[in-house]
Amino acid sequence: MIVGDSLSAEYGLKRGTGWAALLEQRLQAEKINAHVINASISGDTTAGGRSRLPALLAQHKPTQVVLELGGNDALRGLPLKLTEDNLTRMTQIAQKAGAKVLLVGMEVPPNYGADYAARFAGTFKTVASSTKAGLVPFLLKGVADVPDSLKNFQSDRIHPNEASHPTILANVWPELKKLLK
Repeated sequence: MIVGDSLSAEYGLKRGTGWAALLEQRLQAEKINAHVINASISGDTTAGGRSRLPALLAQHKPTQVVLELGGNDALRGLPLKLTEDNLTRMTQIAQKAGAKVLLVGMEVPPNYGADYAARFAGTFKTVASSTKAGLVPFLLKGVADVPDSLKNFQSDRIHPNEASHPTILANVWPELKKLLK
């Protein structure tokens, strides 16, 4: 089950072309008996995910949970401690429900300042380390951190275009595959 924001909810994309849909195809191609539940909502924050998670866990009973939240917290200037606390609690709740957890990290644009950017990125590492969850350090590696990265985004310069979603899946897959064993 993926609990994420617009980056996982196919914002601005044709349905079935985002990384979560590509993950479903990958699982089938590799003959892995698993099904993707995409519980992502555009605009969601860690607080929103935290409030939704218990009901999602009770309804779907997932064996793996991918937490792809935090980017909107940063865009809204929410305190990093709040983001960390929410991610930690969501991870613990999912683990207590019997799911293995994969945290998917995000980075903020350089205009936020080097200190804030480093502390924000470090939040995901801290939570993964303290909860023994899996970690993808940066969901948009190879998409947002390359020369001429604007070609990888929709016109809003925030959401990756359809052509970038295979790269996003390639960032998530190695760590998620470890949890599927």
